Amino acid sequence: MKVVKTACGLCHLGCGMNIHVDGDRAVKVEGMAEHPLNRGMLCPKGLASIDYVYHPDRLKRPLRKVGERWVEVSWKEALDLIASKLVEAKKLHGARSIAGIIGMPILLGGHSTVSLVRRFFDVLGSPNVFSPESLCYRNQIIAYILTLGKFCVAEPENSNCIVLWGSNPHHSRPPWARRIEEGLSRGAKLIVIDPRRTLFARKASLHLKPRPGSDSALALGMLNVIIQEGLFDREFVEKWTVGFNKLAEHVKTYTLDLVEELTWVPAAEIREAARLFATVKPACIVQGVNALDQTAGGFYTARSIAILQAITGNIDVPGGFIRTSRVHLSPIRLPEKLEGKPLGADQYPLFYECWGRLFGEGQALLLADAILEGNPYPIKAVVASASNPVLTWPNSRKVKRALEVVDFLAVMDIFMTETAELADLVLPASTFLERMELCDYYGTVNGIPYVMLRKEAVKPLWDSWPDWKFYLKLAERMGFKEYFPWSDIADYIDYVLKPSGLTLKLLLEEKPEGVPYGKANYGEYLKTGFKTPTGKIEIYSETLEKMGYSPLPIHLEPSESPRNSPELAKQYPLILVTGSRTLWFLHSQLRNLDKLRSREPEPTVELNPATAKKFQVSDGQWVVVETLRGSIKAKAKITEDIIPEVVNIPHGWRESNVNILTNDKPETHVVGYPALKSYLCRIHTSNTQ
Repeated sequence: MKVVKTACGLCHLGCGMNIHVDGDRAVKVEGMAEHPLNRGMLCPKGLASIDYVYHPDRLKRPLRKVGERWVEVSWKEALDLIASKLVEAKKLHGARSIAGIIGMPILLGGHSTVSLVRRFFDVLGSPNVFSPESLCYRNQIIAYILTLGKFCVAEPENSNCIVLWGSNPHHSRPPWARRIEEGLSRGAKLIVIDPRRTLFARKASLHLKPRPGSDSALALGMLNVIIQEGLFDREFVEKWTVGFNKLAEHVKTYTLDLVEELTWVPAAEIREAARLFATVKPACIVQGVNALDQTAGGFYTARSIAILQAITGNIDVPGGFIRTSRVHLSPIRLPEKLEGKPLGADQYPLFYECWGRLFGEGQALLLADAILEGNPYPIKAVVASASNPVLTWPNSRKVKRALEVVDFLAVMDIFMTETAELADLVLPASTFLERMELCDYYGTVNGIPYVMLRKEAVKPLWDSWPDWKFYLKLAERMGFKEYFPWSDIADYIDYVLKPSGLTLKLLLEEKPEGVPYGKANYGEYLKTGFKTPTGKIEIYSETLEKMGYSPLPIHLEPSESPRNSPELAKQYPLILVTGSRTLWFLHSQLRNLDKLRSREPEPTVELNPATAKKFQVSDGQWVVVETLRGSIKAKAKITEDIIPEVVNIPHGWRESNVNILTNDKPETHVVGYPALKSYLCRIHTSNTQ
């Protein structure tokens, strides 16, 4: 029996875990007490890791579709087929006709894995690599950078006033729930802003319940109160910001009467929340991973949150917004080899690059049109790794139609997903317990400067391969060996680590639990200023102005809303929120694990008792939920924990795919996100499941 210290790969956090291995089989999983993020705690997903790894339905060998049948092939045959199809597409249509889709498990591989995949497409010449950030999180990163010159995260454990805004950490980030509890145990005040009554909302000093899609107006109303009542940090604002006077004049138009009308939040509550946040210091806002982003005004909401932190003097202070040291790693990308820019770089240039910082990614919502219509140019081949866009991307029917007709589709995954079923070639991937990767993202995501190695606790099962092996072997097969000189993943990670002073041996043998790296950069601006063109926090953004966007935060009403489309609202009188996280699953994953599925066996739609009464719906009854795009069935869950006129449906259910109801139309102007949190819908009862 041995114990392997590794990092979980079943969500974006990367909690430390101990895997007990008997011979060549993992037999027990427990949280790693010494890991600074989870400190011994694991959520139900992590505790189900062994069931996940040894699930009998895993893909075991490469499969090629021949007619309507799946035929097992060797890895050599699979690599030959992919290589020939990619070479053919590049020869006939150019490198940019080839697209790569990478899912969250690839992103969770940290710099080592995601950069290796991107390097492959760089050398191939294709700029079209898409990730979940076309829908999630990148919006915040860009908004914060354009305002603060850097991406910061909240530090709730040291805060005296914590605002949870569109965030439900008990389900989406359990280790953060503990950090918030630590702040509360010290006497911190808690403000929750959410149309749902979460566990933390029950403990909050204030619970504001805005209409979904109106958070940008709420933020501007809070700014109005803080500025008009002189509750801002005058010294900091005068010395370290630009555009404050323009903001002060601008927010006067967002009177509390107007904001109450827009948000459904009483003016008195808005005023009280603003005063509490501005006067109790230090204070921080924990923004949800994507709840605020996926609305028309999502970009400006994130900008407003950064500005709220700034004008109250809560930047670079313990308990406020902070940035931690980052690990210095070898650059892997080769952007100079790309043939042009990706889809969306022209429409959403800041999504691609900001002040010389190359994000280097396309906007995935444009991929289906490129396949179906050749607009702006054709996409002929797609390689998807650890991604299930048929279920997780908006406008599922359109995505499915596109992937059905693309000339060649290869999918690498752990199970036969809805997307894999459409593929010409399916490849069996190894799970996170069967591969080695560098987890270097703790500082960026969690504000904890830490580095850890995800270990190969057990050898890859059956004939599965880790993603890194697939891309190294495919690169070799395509004649790219000079750009991929590493013999294996150990050799590659040692190369990646060189600038850091760390080594694979250190992280594998001497410090398998990981090592702290750097520190929280309190007072950073006093030494370096802010990495913006002015060297200060840019409340008024000339960058945005020059690009045709509003230089100050504004409220943008969703295209479908009671205010913006009142006639449509007569037919579809309810507001639909999609994609909320549940503790048991991650996106479309893990519903095939019995111990997790038993906790939430069926797809549900949450609605308030008043809404249920109005539409004559009983608790537990199957109902039809319908939008302009289509309809699905789900089981009614009647609860006081959601406001009237709003319904909530998680995504990821094959049998009740909420993305049949959603639209891929970009609504967040700067980054092109859809409005997944604010569509109009209607419900009626169903006699059948």
